[in-house]
Amino acid sequence: MTATAGFRFSTAPEPHRQRTKEIMSKHPEVRALIGKNPLTAIAVVGMVAAMVAGAYLVRDTSWWIVVLAAYAGGAFVNHALFVMIHECTHHLLFKRKSWNLVAAIVANLPHTLPSAISFVRYHIKHHAFQGVHELDGDLPDHWEAKLINHSFFGKALWMLLFPVFQAVRTVRLKEIKPVDGWIVANWVVQISFNVAIWMLFGPKAFFFLLFSFFFSVGLHPLGARWIQEHYLTLDEKQETYSYYGPLNTVAFNVGYHNEHHDFPSIPWNKLPSLKKQAPEYYDSLLAHTSWTRLFFRFLFDNKISLYMRVLRN
Repeated sequence: MTATAGFRFSTAPEPHRQRTKEIMSKHPEVRALIGKNPLTAIAVVGMVAAMVAGAYLVRDTSWWIVVLAAYAGGAFVNHALFVMIHECTHHLLFKRKSWNLVAAIVANLPHTLPSAISFVRYHIKHHAFQGVHELDGDLPDHWEAKLINHSFFGKALWMLLFPVFQAVRTVRLKEIKPVDGWIVANWVVQISFNVAIWMLFGPKAFFFLLFSFFFSVGLHPLGARWIQEHYLTLDEKQETYSYYGPLNTVAFNVGYHNEHHDFPSIPWNKLPSLKKQAPEYYDSLLAHTSWTRLFFRFLFDNKISLYMRVLRN
């Protein structure tokens, strides 16, 4: 692996397809884990209701309580809802694609920003073309990595505004239609929901939801998830990392990232079983055990930058 324009460049294929073939050959029993989990829809509805209830409760409180409630509570629920959108992206709730897209739009409601269907479009490319800069929206732009560099303040700003940087990256991905009927529906439903929250509960309720969203994927220990997944923080020879820590309990096992990339058709509740059934493949890989530790290490370790990602042709 060599450095190219700051990033690491690899001539090897992405690691997951080969490992999937080997596991399927040596452990054919893992096929039984593949399937749908429609009960996930109940979790989606419950968490959306919880966020609406939270918005109602803070509607007349002080602004500092709104921010604190968003950071200490709302962020965890909103992050979990983002994981639910991820499950819908891989059609892991229902057999019908349209039902999964509807569930993703519902899970998106407390986020205030209509991003569910766009995420569906771009995330599938990430799986198919991991490390290909022109097609993988999970990779930082060259200007983005150069701007943030190794600076503490730059990395803190990047985490705080992560949804903005993520949205800007989509400009370089020319293969994906920026607008279609589902994206329009996502926008219409989301804007209607936002207006309803503002009119019924007031601006503090709306900003509780907005702050919760930005904290859930940004300047918060939960935001370390984005660093954990593919940044070369433990070994430059390993491209994808899992997280086996306690926050998987409230994040629907999203930390099992190597397992997910190897078998994206296995729902969240069965990923730990995959690890147990093929231990020789996963126990030998380096993994993170604390998002909080990684969060502070990313901010304060000047050796870590956005360039610590693998590119390939």
